[in-house]
Amino acid sequence: MVGGISFGGLGSGLDTGAIIDALLQLESQPIKVLESRKALEQKKLDLLGTLKGHVEGLRDKARDLSTLAGFLHFRVQPSEEGYASFSVSSGASAGAHTLRVESLATADRWAFDPVADPDAPLASGEGQGLSFTYQGVTYDVTVTQAASSLNEIAAAIGEAVEGALSVSVVNTGTESTPTWQLVIAGSETGADFRISGLASTIAGLMIDGTGPDPSGNPQSQNNIMVGMNAVAYVDGLQVTRSDNDFSGVVEGVGITVTKADPVTTISFTVDPDKEAIKAGVQEFVDLYNEVIGFLNGQSRYSEESGPSGELFGDPALRSIRRTLVNALFGQTLEQIQGDVEGYGTLRLLGIESSVDGTLAIDDAVFDEKLDANLEAFAELFVDTDGFDNGGALPGTPQYYVDLTPDSGLADDLMRAIDALVDRFDDGQGHIYKGLFDARNESINAKIKLFDKQIEQREYRLERYEEQLVARFTALETLMAQLNAQGAYLQEKLSQL
Repeated sequence: MVGGISFGGLGSGLDTGAIIDALLQLESQPIKVLESRKALEQKKLDLLGTLKGHVEGLRDKARDLSTLAGFLHFRVQPSEEGYASFSVSSGASAGAHTLRVESLATADRWAFDPVADPDAPLASGEGQGLSFTYQGVTYDVTVTQAASSLNEIAAAIGEAVEGALSVSVVNTGTESTPTWQLVIAGSETGADFRISGLASTIAGLMIDGTGPDPSGNPQSQNNIMVGMNAVAYVDGLQVTRSDNDFSGVVEGVGITVTKADPVTTISFTVDPDKEAIKAGVQEFVDLYNEVIGFLNGQSRYSEESGPSGELFGDPALRSIRRTLVNALFGQTLEQIQGDVEGYGTLRLLGIESSVDGTLAIDDAVFDEKLDANLEAFAELFVDTDGFDNGGALPGTPQYYVDLTPDSGLADDLMRAIDALVDRFDDGQGHIYKGLFDARNESINAKIKLFDKQIEQREYRLERYEEQLVARFTALETLMAQLNAQGAYLQEKLSQL
């Protein structure tokens, strides 16, 4: 708007600036109403974004629980500690196993003959050097200075191998009578990663490069450790690895051996980790309650304070609540009657629905059911026979419907939420919008309309202000002229 006028009352004595401001304030009330309505729609957008995040979080957790690998958790319990570390991944199954560690994997390590001073010159002339082969690559390290020391030669080797091997100068004596040896070691363990063909033409740096015999026994005192494979017996089966990782020998179980003892056999059992399973279900319940709590917070109404949230009455909230409830509690009479073991509904597993729609776990019932029949417990959540919609096309209600005999609640919920939030192109020019996208587009259209209406009214207000300023300017000019004429006449009359 144009700034306030500065001529107020010059001729008329009226505060014309205040009069114009008051008229403009009155005329701008529709703009404030539009801005308030726009702010409300923007708030709805923000709240829908928050709700979508809650719903997608629940969908992701439902996806985890929809498969046996995601629902079941296992733990490994060894009979003795110290021989191996264990981990469990998806695909594990309960069972008892044995382990005997014959040998650990080692890296090939060579030490050159000792010298008294690592900074004293060793080479007798330029062009001397050493060579060796590692992982199929032959390295030739040539001394470029006739007076190269042990430390300088080690640095040259390190630069040449670029981290493929470890290179160090080690004091193998005492502090008072040190002796220094150049040590090179493979970066990988196992028989396939041995250093071969080690030879030196440096006069002061001697080594016997004879490698191990076919059995892996060293034939040179310089070969201080031979690169050997790890050997273990898992369930009586001999298994060899180039490192100490025996993961996958037992499906879904990670095994890293840490101690060799050819005469000791330990056992380890893979058991269901029921605490972890319960924690996963509890997380699912918490995420479900987060969604229901949001819906409840936006849907309450009282005569004193009115609606509790900006999304009160929004059809999206009803659709989401109906979708979640139907997926988790929409079992047919036939399904309920066919449940002969008492694992066919959440309530039977100790997951109760409260008056406000949130879920709560009855620990006593839950634990009892979990202990009694873990397989039947998981069956309620997990889709064990895969998903098949019979070739239904995208965009049709049948696209998300599993026609196979078994479909767990978690899988049903996941696909029901997918139907709410998915947006995709069927490849034929048809865009299918999810519930949130459709609502967002509708709200954004309203905001765009409000912006246009506000812009139009602001333009009219500016023109209206210009008109007021012009009219009051004319009034003040006229009143000033009349006042001047009156003063002139008054002066003339006083002279008569």
